[in-house]
Amino acid sequence: MICFDDVSFRYAKGQESLKNINLKINDGDVVLVCGPSGCGKSTLVRCVNGLIPHFYEGDLTGSVSVDGIDISQTTLRKISRHVGTVFQNPRSQFFNVDTTSELAFGCENFGLEPDEIEQRINRTVNRHDLGPLMDRSIFKLSGGEKQKIACASVAVEPIDVIILDEPSANLDYKGICELQKMIEAWKEEHKTILIAEHRISYLFPYITGAILMNEGEIIKEYSAGEMTALSENDLHKLGLRAETMQDPTAVALDIHDGSENAEKLILSNMKFAYKGEKPVFDIPKMEIPAGEIVAIVGTNGAGKSTFLRCLCGMERSCKATLDVNGNVWKNKKRRQSIYMVMQDVNHQLFTDSVLEEVMISQEKEDKEEALRILEALDLKEYADKHPLALSGGQKQRVAIASAIASGRNIILFDEPTSGLDYYHMLQVSELLKQLQKAGRTVIIVTHDVELIKNACTCAIPFAS
Repeated sequence: MICFDDVSFRYAKGQESLKNINLKINDGDVVLVCGPSGCGKSTLVRCVNGLIPHFYEGDLTGSVSVDGIDISQTTLRKISRHVGTVFQNPRSQFFNVDTTSELAFGCENFGLEPDEIEQRINRTVNRHDLGPLMDRSIFKLSGGEKQKIACASVAVEPIDVIILDEPSANLDYKGICELQKMIEAWKEEHKTILIAEHRISYLFPYITGAILMNEGEIIKEYSAGEMTALSENDLHKLGLRAETMQDPTAVALDIHDGSENAEKLILSNMKFAYKGEKPVFDIPKMEIPAGEIVAIVGTNGAGKSTFLRCLCGMERSCKATLDVNGNVWKNKKRRQSIYMVMQDVNHQLFTDSVLEEVMISQEKEDKEEALRILEALDLKEYADKHPLALSGGQKQRVAIASAIASGRNIILFDEPTSGLDYYHMLQVSELLKQLQKAGRTVIIVTHDVELIKNACTCAIPFAS
């Protein structure tokens, strides 16, 4: 059993993130924790896996216990024998450079015999069709593939409680189906599962209950029946995603291809391979409609993120050219003229405040304009905060604000709504439309069906 007894928490130098939480989760329950970005979902689950108070500094009152163990009085090492976690950013939890060693790592720390570790890995790999990901470099996996390895590394371990923080954020349709099978298997094994998530409909067949949070408080607890009975309109009013599971590639086929638009960005001779490996892709020619919001859709591992990095000139070994209105842009020109928001925005947050982060992207600093952009993304109140002190969804919006402030005419986004709730997804959609109206070309790698339906004007299927 997981038990919260009058728990409140305030991060060091931050606002109160949890307020008077009283909650009991029984053994074998599968509980969804949902609510707007920044509502306290991640903070709540950190209290269960011991990162609060043993890693994140702050003021904790009340008590949290797992299977009768007081989390605040127990070392992280001992807690890890009971609780496993898949983080919102899976890269932050890897300890090895190859996938097979990563799966073995937790069991090795438990002191299991080599034969048992091998059996556990084989059982997990076979049960969840992970063979193609074994013996691979962690650094050469896509975001979705890393998420699968993170889930598998928890599945291998002999633990009773599993925490999932935004587990579907980087997964394609097939990956979510595989995650469903993994959750179903854990449920059959009577494991207790706590899932903080924005995309929630794929979880409805498995949950035993749900918690709605806002501003650090539990607003309401739902039974499984009550949660699944909520209409699309009900969910949207609560700020929750309501889209049912769909393959983005199939959805994208219903979007026009921009062929009526006379202007095209002509991409030529784009070929890229990591050192010593076969090409990720080989594109002799691609026409990208200018002045559109273009969705790039495809499976995890197809090379979509690598494609964006090559397009904006970040991969220097890729010598492609881009014809823009008759002007040929090689790598250097593309780096100077194209702005990219990365999938892991932590890589591009550099300054000490949110406001400075936006202003550093401006060609000429304009504080008032930067504040207007922040206000449009519900970030103005965080202008003086350090970007890395924000929630995952808030950091995502800071990176988007910086892209808008850059003033560049071609802007690339890699999964821009992966950590966003319904309201902020709509906000981002509206800002993308405004960028298009201003004559900019927006190119988005995304698995987000709601974003595609709300904002994208054309789509390009991408396959390796």
